[in-house]
Amino acid sequence: MGNKFLALRKSEVAKVAPDRVALMGKVDMKTIQEADERRLHLLFGEPYEAEFQSGAVHVYDGNGDEVLTYTAGVGWHEKESKAETQVHGAMKAAYFDAFQAARQEINAGAVEMQRGFDARA
Repeated sequence: MGNKFLALRKSEVAKVAPDRVALMGKVDMKTIQEADERRLHLLFGEPYEAEFQSGAVHVYDGNGDEVLTYTAGVGWHEKESKAETQVHGAMKAAYFDAFQAARQEINAGAVEMQRGFDARA
């Protein structure tokens, strides 16, 4: 996969990805430690929900996919949503199909060249 395709795939995934940077910027550890689930939900806003479990904050998107986790020792950890995974898969499948078609064309051209070659010459 070339750089242009990787850039295209990244831009397509970004269209369905949550704005994690904005979500991370809304909280600090003091806020997290003092917040209950209701306040975390209000803090992150619609369509996000958050819950505090065992010293970690888990942030979920509107589909219920966990998109961020915060722990004091590690900090923020991003998780890919189902929508992002689907876009990655679709883009990879399209690339693979185009690659296979190009390979078949090249192989067909090579066979034609071999047929046209006169070994007695």
